Amino acid sequence: MALFMSMLMSLVISIFNVGLVSDLPAIWLKAWLFAFVVAFPVTLLVTPLVRRLVSRITS
Repeated sequence: MALFMSMLMSLVISIFNVGLVSDLPAIWLKAWLFAFVVAFPVTLLVTPLVRRLVSRITS
């Protein structure tokens, strides 16, 4: 989930910030790598908390 969400959001934000320029793939790749480095550990930390919350709500 962290992989795909970071890819999509970094692409959208890169296009929003610089537009459809010729070097967009390089800009996006740099942004995506940074976003994934942040998103992956956050996903590992937040997932158990969200599962417990959902379990309490749905029980």
